[in-house]
Amino acid sequence: MMRRDVFQAIADPTRREIINLIAYKRMNVNAVAENFDMSRPAISKHMKILEECGLVMMEQQGRERYCKAQLKPLHEVSDWVSRYKKEWEERLDAMEKYIKELQAKDKSDEQRS
Repeated sequence: MMRRDVFQAIADPTRREIINLIAYKRMNVNAVAENFDMSRPAISKHMKILEECGLVMMEQQGRERYCKAQLKPLHEVSDWVSRYKKEWEERLDAMEKYIKELQAKDKSDEQRS
């Protein structure tokens, strides 16, 4: 089985919605497919990608296949985002400070006029 990147899984809105559906309860593939306006084979392809990324585990129970979310791989996304969060917060804080300085200068100029 090819190991895909977790970012591939969450890049598609359908796959993100599948993750949302099964995050708190396992569902069979047909139940998942009923939530989308696409064919069962198309949903199965999305499920295969999610499984290859390690975000979904498929369990056979009798004649049914159940999908169970494995959310731990999403920590990789969280870790990646957190690396940039601090930098962007600092940039936004600096921009806010600059805007306030400009607004204060404008007020000062208006009061002198």
